[in-house]
Amino acid sequence: MKRGVVTSRRSVVRIEDAVTKAELDALADLGASGDWAVGGRAVHVTNLDKVLFEGRDGEPPITKRELIAYFARVANAMLPYLEQRPVNAHRYPDGRRTNGIWQKAVPDHAPRWIVRWHNDEADAGETQWYAVIDSVATLVWMANFAAVELHPWTSRLPDVHEPTWALIDIDPGSRTTWEEVLVLARLFRTALDHLDVVSRPKLTGQRGIHVLVPIRTGYSFDDTRRWVEELSRAIGSVVPELVSWKWNKNERGGRARLDYTQNAINKTLVAPYCTRPSAGVPVSVPIEWDELDDSGLASDRWTIRNVAERLRETGDPLAEIRDVEQDLPRL
Repeated sequence: MKRGVVTSRRSVVRIEDAVTKAELDALADLGASGDWAVGGRAVHVTNLDKVLFEGRDGEPPITKRELIAYFARVANAMLPYLEQRPVNAHRYPDGRRTNGIWQKAVPDHAPRWIVRWHNDEADAGETQWYAVIDSVATLVWMANFAAVELHPWTSRLPDVHEPTWALIDIDPGSRTTWEEVLVLARLFRTALDHLDVVSRPKLTGQRGIHVLVPIRTGYSFDDTRRWVEELSRAIGSVVPELVSWKWNKNERGGRARLDYTQNAINKTLVAPYCTRPSAGVPVSVPIEWDELDDSGLASDRWTIRNVAERLRETGDPLAEIRDVEQDLPRL
């Protein structure tokens, strides 16, 4: 039976660490490089003490070793949103000293045991082979590859033209305040509740909020894009002073964009529980709808160092709706 979107209770879907203390201790004891036995594989890890990002509020900096350990620990939370999906990676081999490198293709030096998917529809010059992240070891390898951000496709193999989520992207402008982002998110909450649509918000780990709406099989990207656009334009009409529909950021007057265009093949948003390339390494965290009213909420509230505790205490609010198949109602 379908539940409404607003809930005041916390998810009961508990998420335990995917690696043992002994495995984590072995990683801590490795030198600068070595083979780490994790998830039934020996994964070669390198430059473990390289600083990738500065700490937050006077905390020590985040090294590559800590990034790898985090990906391994939260694998049980991340993998359900990555399995059976091609993944685009945003790599930061030199941390914040660069703008990062988008990496879609599986490199030739990747281990043979990493699952690959061939895009038969790729044109000349486009990516042919994508990684499919289906194990703790693959997540560890991606972290060692400095893939700080993992962006899975909205569709699942083999039906890459059928999305499993409709995506709402509240993308703040340069003048958008956090309180204005919350205003927009709460308006979506009210609208989705009125429509009896099951969904959950997700903090981006940067400045915005995503809303994920699980859908039944059979919808196309054109279907989800049209539906999200219509809903977003209705929300925007309520607070037109907060929203711009211009494509170019420099034409938006610093206002937010409700970006329905993310509903397209190979258009992606960062995965739940994945890291972001900022000081302290914040994490993109799904939340319950009523947490939007928490005065202490911030889009980068949880980081690589405290999100595992949240997972143990409250579980994953997105997990309980992940497999819900629902129709998108007429608007």
